Amino acid sequence: MRIVLDTNCLIQSISPHSAYHVVWESFVNGENTLCVTNDIIEEYVEILQRLFGFRFAENVVKTIVNSPFVEFVTPYYQFHVIEADPDDNKFVDCAIAAVARFIVSNDHHFDVLRHTVYPVVDVIILDDFLKLIQRQKTIN
Repeated sequence: MRIVLDTNCLIQSISPHSAYHVVWESFVNGENTLCVTNDIIEEYVEILQRLFGFRFAENVVKTIVNSPFVEFVTPYYQFHVIEADPDDNKFVDCAIAAVARFIVSNDHHFDVLRHTVYPVVDVIILDDFLKLIQRQKTIN
């Protein structure tokens, strides 16, 4: 499954002690494909450095960038769907360009996508995505 992971969900899924670590492992191990843009990677770096320091941010981003289960996408159009926080539009544009199944986010700014006719982008909160991954594992 192709996903776009909002920064808040990435942060919650990195730690091996997190209940959400399965999400991180799902694209590190190739069960899902993480779709990113250069702008998304830059945000990951900025926030991770601020919260955890340079070395930690560098290690996380190296893991993402070097993973064969991460796809870099170049959006050629900006939809400007999220007006409340325009910075979140990079995730929407990535999801559309990548034909991602979901944007995984707990950010309420993405709720506007539930009410737009076009572009169609499905948003799922981290808890629900975790449940989806766990169900897939029991089926397989």
